[in-house]
Amino acid sequence: MAIEYREWRDGDDLTLLEIWGGPETEQARQFRGALTVSSAGTDGTPWRRTIVAEDVIGGVGIPVAAGVVYEASLHPERLWAYIEVARDHRRAGIGAALLAMLRREAEQSPSGVTRLRAKVQPGTPGAAFAEAAGLSPIQRSRLVVVEPGALKLPVFPSKNDGGRPANDENAGSDVVMDLATGSVELTDVVGRYYTSIHGWDSPGVLSVGQVQKLFLDDLTGAHGAIVLRAEPESAFGAGVAPSRKGRIRAFAVSYAETAQDPLAEAGAAQAAGAQATDVFVGHEPALAADDAAAAVRDLLALLAYQHPVMLELDDSMTALRAAVEPLLDSGRARLAGAETLVVSD
Repeated sequence: MAIEYREWRDGDDLTLLEIWGGPETEQARQFRGALTVSSAGTDGTPWRRTIVAEDVIGGVGIPVAAGVVYEASLHPERLWAYIEVARDHRRAGIGAALLAMLRREAEQSPSGVTRLRAKVQPGTPGAAFAEAAGLSPIQRSRLVVVEPGALKLPVFPSKNDGGRPANDENAGSDVVMDLATGSVELTDVVGRYYTSIHGWDSPGVLSVGQVQKLFLDDLTGAHGAIVLRAEPESAFGAGVAPSRKGRIRAFAVSYAETAQDPLAEAGAAQAAGAQATDVFVGHEPALAADDAAAAVRDLLALLAYQHPVMLELDDSMTALRAAVEPLLDSGRARLAGAETLVVSD
């Protein structure tokens, strides 16, 4: 077996797909799209270096492996790296050679960043390769489906509206509210929450526009948001009727196009066989740990009252873990796929 290495060329993707077949993991499916022509990063595209390994047979080179390293505008403190080798060419040193080449290329990145990160699935050849290469886990992520009724609904105080007797039907109406995804208030708390749970791999300073583009824009599929607020506040002190809404304690953004949206009005009937709705759940990062956990749990209970919801659970999401992990232990929530590890040198 004679292996030669060269720059990626147009058309390599089609050849490699024929050699590799279908992706073995979700990470492979995602990162195969990053294998493309190298870029100097001067034309508005991220800096990228992509290398192909060819098995030369009878003077003809057949691509069997490829690797890429590239800069990211989000989480700029590390470079993303991905390597894939055809099954029948593994354990022959090709992946290690590609990684060594990518490390040398990383030393020339315009940002000066050289540390690498990758995503792997535990128990796979990719995870074993990453461990052998000295890449260690820095985060674990799980997709979790919370079953309907998994959490007991919160009890909100009855609302006394305009001096009239307390009305149980309005209980919670001043703390649980729909909010437009374009809301500046929502954008602010979502951006600060995302930053707070990524201390292990900083996203840098996020602008309002970036937060909108990443989480709340129509192109992301975001089409509904609900917030859990603190009790309404008075601008004139205790004993005076509240004149402004309470601050946001927790939020949820829905990304599913379904008539059975859990962000819809409470009490909506569940459709038989309805699919879990994808939601992003978070909280005001300034809250104390116990308050954040309680706020997230209460909001999640409302979301999953009659309809299953699916969410991403990173180990860094301590408040959400406090609500969800007991549900996993008791069978009232389940994993929707294999775990993902982010590994880094």
